[in-house]
Amino acid sequence: MHAATAKTPDLAIDLTGVHKRYGKKVHALRGVDMQVRRGEVFGLLGPNGAGKSTLVKILMTVIRPTKCAGTVLGDRVGKKSTLARVGYLPEHHAFAGYLTGRQVVDYFGAMQGVPRKARRARTEQLLELVGMKEWADQKVRKYSKGMRQRVGIAQSLIADPELVLLDEPTDGVDPVGRRDIRRIVEHVKGEGRTVLLNSHLLSELEMVCDRVSILVKGQVATQGSLDELTAGDRRFEIRCTAPLPAAAATDLAERVGDGSPTSIDGSVVRINTTDPEAIQPVLCRLNEMGAVIEHVEAKKPSLEELFLRAVEQPGSATPGADRGGSKEADS
Repeated sequence: MHAATAKTPDLAIDLTGVHKRYGKKVHALRGVDMQVRRGEVFGLLGPNGAGKSTLVKILMTVIRPTKCAGTVLGDRVGKKSTLARVGYLPEHHAFAGYLTGRQVVDYFGAMQGVPRKARRARTEQLLELVGMKEWADQKVRKYSKGMRQRVGIAQSLIADPELVLLDEPTDGVDPVGRRDIRRIVEHVKGEGRTVLLNSHLLSELEMVCDRVSILVKGQVATQGSLDELTAGDRRFEIRCTAPLPAAAATDLAERVGDGSPTSIDGSVVRINTTDPEAIQPVLCRLNEMGAVIEHVEAKKPSLEELFLRAVEQPGSATPGADRGGSKEADS
């Protein structure tokens, strides 16, 4: 038995060496390692064709992996009794247009064995949660894309799951709808559930996710919390009203309390530190030099910058990150 199949209580998903081949030419997943902790919101992101939806479908046994070791909610991937504890919103779902929103949620509850009395009460609670109670008795064919996504999230929660997999839940949804879906995800996390989000909207993931994994060409390029992924790139920027002489860089660098690298770019002083106390002597020196300080800001790369770096420089590691999925055993 592979070590990754051992139960790890604090992990909702623990995968090692996931491969998926389609024929001889297409290698969709190339040894993915991924760990999702219980009770967190985990973002799965990557460019088109990176293997995100393939990985989610393997977790839900929609497709079979070529090779896979690991666990979901403490049991082997694909165990039927475990799948009953997982809620799922597919990327391209298609609810029957002749059903109402209420009927859709109730139907999926019945399919998952939720007793009638319990599922009807829970259906009402979930329609309220996703903001669809007012339209619950309208036919699905009359719904907008955002309304269908809301009902889709409700059906994913009907069986009271421990783990919820949402594949592109904000696809085609307007900004107000995305905000509402983000609030729903935060509410679901607050109930103690684990949420795995697959999305292209990096700004949404950045606001709601505890940790992320970036897939590039079927491999995990980097994985961790945003603080971990940006550990080597955080800095302070001091913006002055006028350009500073380049020669001042050495003088200012000597003043930094923790000796962090310092540079000047026109009117901006950049200090590679996260310690606000370390930059105080620099601020004092700038005042002594007669410089007028306009703005001081703690800076770190955005999730979009991390994403582009991973995609454009696939061989580079991110300081502080847990880099996985680099194996090519099946290639």
